[in-house]
Amino acid sequence: MNTDNLPKCPACQEDMTYPDGDNYICAQCGHEWPMTAVEEEEIGLVVKDANGNLLADGDTVTLIKDLKVKGSSTTLKVGTKIKGIRLVSGDHEVDCKTEAGNMLLKACFLKKA
Repeated sequence: MNTDNLPKCPACQEDMTYPDGDNYICAQCGHEWPMTAVEEEEIGLVVKDANGNLLADGDTVTLIKDLKVKGSSTTLKVGTKIKGIRLVSGDHEVDCKTEAGNMLLKACFLKKA
């Protein structure tokens, strides 16, 4: 087996990892983590807009629906263009600046411009 392709341990940063079923195990500290977590990390964050287009940091998007801003009487109107988005992990995948301030939005309400 080629150990050059195995990831470093996320807990202790040593290269003494080995595969065991669906997990990697560190021989140095005993930390276990799933192989799928490493694959997602290598691929990067995958976020798609309402039309299925891949989004990336810095993209410009447009709202496809009026969105009420929680805790405010402000509404973001359909067609509002948002520039320079940043992708984050979580339920609300897009971090951006709007005329109502900094927001986290769901990608399903956006389309790539």
